[in-house]
Amino acid sequence: MSDQGATPTPSTAPPPTIGRPPKVDSRGRTSGPIDSSNLEAKDIPEIEYFAAPGPRGYPPMTGFLDIWDVDMMKGQNESNKIDHHTNLYHSDNLIVRRGQEFQVKITFNRPYKPNEDKIAVEFVIGSNPQYSKGTYIPVFPTKARQSNWGGRITQTNENVITMGITPAASCIVGKYHLYIAVQTPFGIRRTKRENSRDLYILFNPWAADDAVFLYDEEERQECVMNEMGIIYHGAYDDISERNWNYGQFNYGVLDACLYIMDRSEMPITNRGDPIKVTRKASAMLNSHDDEGVLVGNWSGDYTYGVAPTSWTGSTDILLSYASSKMPVSYAQCWVYAAVFNTFLRCLGIPSRVVTNYYSAHDNDGNLKIDIILNDNGRIDRNRTKDSIWNYHCWNECYMSRPDLPPGFGGWQVVDATPQETSDGMYRCGPASVLAIKHGEICFPFDAAFVFAEVNSDVVFYSRKNDGTMEPVKVNQTHVGRMVLTKAAGSEGRRDLIDQYKFPEGSPEERTVLEKAEGFGCKREKSTPPVADVDVVLPTLEISVGDDFELSVEFINCSDQKRTVDAYISGSVVYYTGVSGKEFLLKTPTVTIQAQKSVKELMTVESRSYMDHLVDQANLHFIVTGKIRETGRIVTAMKVIALHNPKLTVELTGSGKLNEEMMATVQFTNPFSINLESVYLRMEGPGVMEPKSRYYSLIPGGSSLTWTEPFTPQRAGKTRLFATLDCSGLRQVCGQASITIDV
Repeated sequence: MSDQGATPTPSTAPPPTIGRPPKVDSRGRTSGPIDSSNLEAKDIPEIEYFAAPGPRGYPPMTGFLDIWDVDMMKGQNESNKIDHHTNLYHSDNLIVRRGQEFQVKITFNRPYKPNEDKIAVEFVIGSNPQYSKGTYIPVFPTKARQSNWGGRITQTNENVITMGITPAASCIVGKYHLYIAVQTPFGIRRTKRENSRDLYILFNPWAADDAVFLYDEEERQECVMNEMGIIYHGAYDDISERNWNYGQFNYGVLDACLYIMDRSEMPITNRGDPIKVTRKASAMLNSHDDEGVLVGNWSGDYTYGVAPTSWTGSTDILLSYASSKMPVSYAQCWVYAAVFNTFLRCLGIPSRVVTNYYSAHDNDGNLKIDIILNDNGRIDRNRTKDSIWNYHCWNECYMSRPDLPPGFGGWQVVDATPQETSDGMYRCGPASVLAIKHGEICFPFDAAFVFAEVNSDVVFYSRKNDGTMEPVKVNQTHVGRMVLTKAAGSEGRRDLIDQYKFPEGSPEERTVLEKAEGFGCKREKSTPPVADVDVVLPTLEISVGDDFELSVEFINCSDQKRTVDAYISGSVVYYTGVSGKEFLLKTPTVTIQAQKSVKELMTVESRSYMDHLVDQANLHFIVTGKIRETGRIVTAMKVIALHNPKLTVELTGSGKLNEEMMATVQFTNPFSINLESVYLRMEGPGVMEPKSRYYSLIPGGSSLTWTEPFTPQRAGKTRLFATLDCSGLRQVCGQASITIDV
């Protein structure tokens, strides 16, 4: 029978899935699920018999060596935590570093007999412990029987032995469970699982065999042990500082960092490799692909979260993520870098936050930032898609790179700010800083992207009426002016730009750029004739709400008169280089006599820009123009970061350990307008956990005072940081330093 003309039967199958496909497990590919959880643990049986029971059942094991007590020697002032530089961690458990011996005391029911008794200290991590995977490690006290972790008896006192255990310098980093096992002729008897015997093993920058070994003690103290950070922002010629409490030793932060790796489903077996850990974390610190830690927001609307400028430290962010299992709102580049820094230092990987001034974000995959001008010299904002961030923060972490040729270990760039995808995910690095400097941009991971951030040229194109474009000016020195980080051991700053590139115009720099071109990076080869008129914009220090005078100087370097048809534009701008509202546009025609200069003066009133300010209160001035006599284009750019009012932080009290003190924050609204929905935050390493206060209204010209008691928990030098934030005024900060005596 023919089917022609038959009515099709409707299908009962569900329609194909639209959007993200369902997650597929490992069934059918592996014999069991991939072990990717440090929180889940499989208990080892207390008794393992060697043979099946006889007719009368299993024989009793009570007549053999028995364990009465296990002392982890985990006190803050005991040798384990002091020797392993972990005594600052607020944790009830033992925390040690790999590649270095620690001690455990074991009490038996009788004196230990090394020639007769067979014992092992067993370490287990993950839900599927296996000796071959390095997730089950037995450690023996005799030289005759050793695993890849070292074990020895360091002291014997009647029924008590002290055993020294040295984890392998490449072992898995995370939370282990400890058991004491005794072998008898009939089987193995173990201690019960007790949470008090859990211990954390971290990376060890003090151990020469560890991949993160850092030889400089001052750098180790700064990049592993220091909780007080200074993050640089503002403009290249007007640098500002932001204090940050990394809080890597605070209670719960270490568990939160381990949860981040669990949440990423990173296999337990990969967690001893700092390359894999940092690459995975650079993706997990942002929420773009995998429900990671922080939600990025550059819009200026932070109604449903905390403004990035309001945060004072990493602790609240990490604890919130670990408890809620949801991304935390909101972050921008310095917040990503600061929280990433906490993650790295907490796990023992030396790290620092760096700030690149005039950081290129190139949308075309070349070494050019393209700025399009129309035929008469005015910038075409609709066609200019590339941007130059006033600054951009990322991290450097220290490690060996056995996956690269010798010599490219050391400091590596990692960046959690979601800018571009890498292998399908928003992440960046680790990229060798030395490889970036020498143009080896084919090396993994993402060296080409970071190379462009510090080496791109700014190319001005003139777009003709017929759509053709001609390069009219190339600025090879604007991008990557400085790379700043906090100096080790002080509150000063250090410029790392010489670590990223050779001096501008040097033969070495030309060689590096030619090498990068060989790897596919395109540069602007043309060299447009240089205009014989220079334009200079002044460096100004202006506070929010000030009127000011802008002076634009035109300098005629030729022997003939020059006439410039100029465009002077001022706009509010995000720190990412994205323009907001244009508040100033002047089109003067400037005539300059030979070898002379002329200044164009204009008054900028605060009312023209105040209502349009966006985050961080930056004003961007661009001067472009065409010289009538030669047709050449002149350009100049300047970012002016407006200065905000400050908070006053005062501390009163004895300044002694465990004695209550008072912190007082004061602020006066300098404007005639009211500030609404104002949030204040304050915290300090070792002295105050994060505190916050909300004020619905601060009338214009009025003041507020916030007093908060605190009790110092740690002796030494420290600081308290405070921020004030509302939609009408961002990035208001204050701090106070203090030395706590015992």
